[in-house]
Amino acid sequence: MRPVDVVHMLSLAAIWGASFLFMRIIAPVIGTIPTAFFRVSIAFVGLLVILGLMRISWDFKGKLKPIMVLGLINSGIPATLYSVAALVLPAGYSAIFNATTPLMGVLIGGLFFSEKLTPAKVAGVCLGLFGVGILTRAGPVAFDLQLLMGALACLMATTCYGFAGFLTRRWLDQQGGLDSRLSALGSMLGATLFLLPLFGYSAVTHPPASWGGWHVWLSLLGLGLVCTAFAYILYFRLLTSIGPVKSMTVTFMIPPFGVLWGALLLDEPLSMAHLYGGVLIAAALWLVLKPTLVKPLEVGARQ
Repeated sequence: MRPVDVVHMLSLAAIWGASFLFMRIIAPVIGTIPTAFFRVSIAFVGLLVILGLMRISWDFKGKLKPIMVLGLINSGIPATLYSVAALVLPAGYSAIFNATTPLMGVLIGGLFFSEKLTPAKVAGVCLGLFGVGILTRAGPVAFDLQLLMGALACLMATTCYGFAGFLTRRWLDQQGGLDSRLSALGSMLGATLFLLPLFGYSAVTHPPASWGGWHVWLSLLGLGLVCTAFAYILYFRLLTSIGPVKSMTVTFMIPPFGVLWGALLLDEPLSMAHLYGGVLIAAALWLVLKPTLVKPLEVGARQ
């Protein structure tokens, strides 16, 4: 992996770690659907402005519809699910659950995309899920139905990410690929159009008691422009550069940042549950991602 890819991964981990902090601030005030909608719509508008100023050629190479579908899978649905989780889970917990993305990627790759499932990868998936179970049972958060629903929302979001990584490689990285900035823009357009009717219905039937103050809207700007618009440009660039499975490993770097931001800025409690869950998930990821002894031809065929 090139040094620039490592820098991009670390930057993305720090940015996405902050996204859980922002959602924890926003979602309890304005609700889940508004949080998700404003996140992707602000990102879409921000990308429109950025690409306009950069005078990017608007050539989607006939791939706009697939990109919009990817936006639904990779942004619209996960943004909603993580907003649900933000109602009940500390930011650090959501960040650690997010680290199961490579494990979901392994399962999805083996079941649906003809990726080889080795015994080490299967063991890694099982160990990772056990780590998630430890995290939900051992922490300062009460083990109840709300906690389980929050954890389930996070795991469903990581499942979406797993599918999106492989679909991006199949749909976009063919015939020369596509500019990562256009991929991010089309993705946010698809997510915005998906959430727009849901937001309209929610705003009419169940409007929030308050639309929040300046701190909520500053958090929304940070969530939309930095943690979504800019972050997805980096993410699509990584997908093209190092592939879906390696790109998903950025989620392993997110928990330290998510826990750190939550503890420093929201006074969220730290417990041994973070250590237990984090170590088990780290061991699981090592099993999933460690190099296997294969022939050079086989390695080239998978990359």
